[in-house]
Amino acid sequence: MAKDLGITILLDFYGDMLTEKQRDFLGYYYNDDLSLSEIAENEGITRQGVRDSIKRAEAQLFDMEERLGLARRFHEMRKGLDEIVECANAISEYNMRYGLSREINDTTVKIKAIAQSLCEV
Repeated sequence: MAKDLGITILLDFYGDMLTEKQRDFLGYYYNDDLSLSEIAENEGITRQGVRDSIKRAEAQLFDMEERLGLARRFHEMRKGLDEIVECANAISEYNMRYGLSREINDTTVKIKAIAQSLCEV
């Protein structure tokens, strides 16, 4: 079974909405890199049972993302914050070359700090 590593991101966003067993199976498979056979042996069920549970959980994660779009919005926001930092850097470089305004420099430092703190949330 081919692994879609995007599942780990969706698991971070929506994992609490899955059953404990589904969360565990996805964690074993994607995060711990266990095979279906290893999970089946550890859990005392068939390999097919593990596969079916993982496939159902993946479908639920994709459905939740389709409906709510939290991961997509998070990545869009992160990309926007990165662009804000790039723009602030460009303004700062321009200011250093041509203006040397302390106010502009202080403002760009503040913009970058705010964007960085929002990226860490």
